[in-house]
Amino acid sequence: MVRRRGGAAVTASVTVAGFEKRTTGFVDLLHETLRPEFCRDVLVFPATDPVFGGGACLVGGCARSARSFGLCTGHYQRWKDAGRPPVESFCTTTDPRWRRQQPNASCWVADCGYGVTRSGLCSGHFQRWDRSGRPDLESWRADAPAVRAPEKGAHCRIAQCELWPHGASGLCRAHQATWRANGRPDIDEFVLGFEPRTATADETIELQGLSAQLKLEIQYALQSRRDDRAGKIAPAVVRRTVAFLAATSVRSLLDRTEGQWRTHARHKCPKDAAVARLVAYAHRKLSDLADAEGWEAEFPRDVWLLRRLGRPGNETLSFEQICQPWLRDLAKRWVRGRLSGELNLETVRRGLRSLHRFSAFCARVGVDSLAEVDRCTLERYLADLHAEWAGRQRHNDHIGQLNNFFHSIRQHRWDETLPADALIFADDYPKRTTLAPRALAEAVMAQVEQPDNLERWDNPAFRLVTLILIRCGLRVSDALRLRIDCIVTDAEGAPYLRYVNHKMKREALVPIDEEIREEITARRGNGGAGPWLFPRPTKNPDGRFPSAATTYRAALYRWLQCCDVRDEHGKPVHLTPHQWRHTLGTRLINRDVPQEVVRRILDHDSAEMTAHYARLHDTTVRRHWEAARKVDITGKTVLIDKDETLSDAAWAKQRLGRATQVLPNGFCGLPVQKACPHANACLTCPMFLTTVEFLPHHRRQREEVVRLVKTAEARRQMRLVEMNRQVLTNLDHIISGLEEDITGTEAADAS
Repeated sequence: MVRRRGGAAVTASVTVAGFEKRTTGFVDLLHETLRPEFCRDVLVFPATDPVFGGGACLVGGCARSARSFGLCTGHYQRWKDAGRPPVESFCTTTDPRWRRQQPNASCWVADCGYGVTRSGLCSGHFQRWDRSGRPDLESWRADAPAVRAPEKGAHCRIAQCELWPHGASGLCRAHQATWRANGRPDIDEFVLGFEPRTATADETIELQGLSAQLKLEIQYALQSRRDDRAGKIAPAVVRRTVAFLAATSVRSLLDRTEGQWRTHARHKCPKDAAVARLVAYAHRKLSDLADAEGWEAEFPRDVWLLRRLGRPGNETLSFEQICQPWLRDLAKRWVRGRLSGELNLETVRRGLRSLHRFSAFCARVGVDSLAEVDRCTLERYLADLHAEWAGRQRHNDHIGQLNNFFHSIRQHRWDETLPADALIFADDYPKRTTLAPRALAEAVMAQVEQPDNLERWDNPAFRLVTLILIRCGLRVSDALRLRIDCIVTDAEGAPYLRYVNHKMKREALVPIDEEIREEITARRGNGGAGPWLFPRPTKNPDGRFPSAATTYRAALYRWLQCCDVRDEHGKPVHLTPHQWRHTLGTRLINRDVPQEVVRRILDHDSAEMTAHYARLHDTTVRRHWEAARKVDITGKTVLIDKDETLSDAAWAKQRLGRATQVLPNGFCGLPVQKACPHANACLTCPMFLTTVEFLPHHRRQREEVVRLVKTAEARRQMRLVEMNRQVLTNLDHIISGLEEDITGTEAADAS
């Protein structure tokens, strides 16, 4: 006897009746869902079936289904016994018949039809050869004495055996030995066991041993497996699963949880993990059929199965760690809205983890309702967060996710009891640490891009993915989801790669070179029928699924280890595919590609994202500026203080001077806060600085000054001559000083 909550007692018979009613309804649902081809006790699938078919054996004349390496069970074992030769040559030379169907060897003596006993001879000829002192066998066989032969036309009772019978059994010696070894069964039954059977590559699954409902459930699971087309499953695995279920006493797979079935399968079939996987798959499909009714059924549960909400895979979201009912309900509404808005699942998980932590804090400090979550409570929580994370990345994330949660409550008016002062301000966020540049060193990139190393890829598809990541800067998930028709051209015939930027949820284009274009075109010609340029290599018979990023990363790490890529310190390199995106951005900036162009190539949403690479460019320019020789109007080298603080200040002053006081032949070393007393006579100004990059301009200007001095002398304009001679002298000093720098650099390079 049981009791309803707050109600009268309910007898067990009523409970069982309710269960029977639910079971009857589920059985009716199974009958409605099953297609006719799966409503049979014996299911037969052709060899070409994409899920259950294994194909025919590669050995010509053998019609059995393949199991391993394209061979049937018998020929696979024979191939292993032969030392695993090349499969192609083995298939063309081996006997298509199984050993049980092949005739036994006959005696080497001509016209003798008995089977071999020893040394290639039948028992009668062996005795005679042995009694004659075992002479040379080849010469003895030519004149071997005859033995008693059976009646004319007599042969072994086994149909495919043409040897003479031995004794009253009517069997040859070899088959007679087999009959004795098997306990001397009825001779007719023994012979029947050797009758040739019609071989077929079709696959058969028998379900007669299951109870009525279990049979329906397995039929539905097999139908679902065919519809999913996510990979092959051997009928032998299904047969073992049927035997496993038939040995249990359950009426339905739903009588136990998925975890209980896995535990039971591991106990009963410890060496057969495939059985546990198939039972778990069947349980998931059946529970989805029985319970999945979209959001209305899933929302009240504390663990959401996202596959029931249209998401691929077996991902879950758990609200069990949120112990407050008022907070759990709000969290579910918030998460539902984010999933409906197609927000990235990992972002949704981060928000849920933030609420898990906030729930634990509320339970610890005694917050019992949303009305108690005021600014004072938030300040305590912020202090608690700082004590744990101390400004690390997750610190910012917890605050941001909680702020978004409160904003959604107010925006959608889910609960009016949230205090008005429950606010998070900009000052509450810790100052974000500037991350170090993630671009790879050119020494590493030289090894990665070396043609010999690229040829070491064992998967041509992943080699092409690597080139696309390096040269186009795509995110790895975007590159792996390229479609077959990913190349487009403009009016001039220039090729572009069209892809979906999944982070920004939009299509984008990036220019590509001819090599990438040719390799993609070749790849497209060799691809399958699916829509993807890089389909998943396994469990993907129709090519419906693209390769996964985890698969590529695993292959990448194996390739790096094979190529022995090392950094400048001689240590093995561990890189991520995303670092190639940073490397491309840095290379473009350092080649003076405008920042807006880089933003468009990388499809950044804002210039701020691209500015990270611009900071690298500023560092690069400063390094060249510090290394360059700078001379004044007398040709003397101007030195910059190596002290870091003063060097930073000097660089800032030079950048400001270059930006605000543009000169055609150098730059001004005078602080912009001071007025220039030289009336733009820079070549006579002691604050004037110049570098080698302006040397061609100085040479042209010297030619003009020489011509001007000669003209002034011819006209006897002595004041003009005096002024320009000073300019000419300074130009000579400048040119000499800069040419010395070039000569020294060339000598250093030659040495």
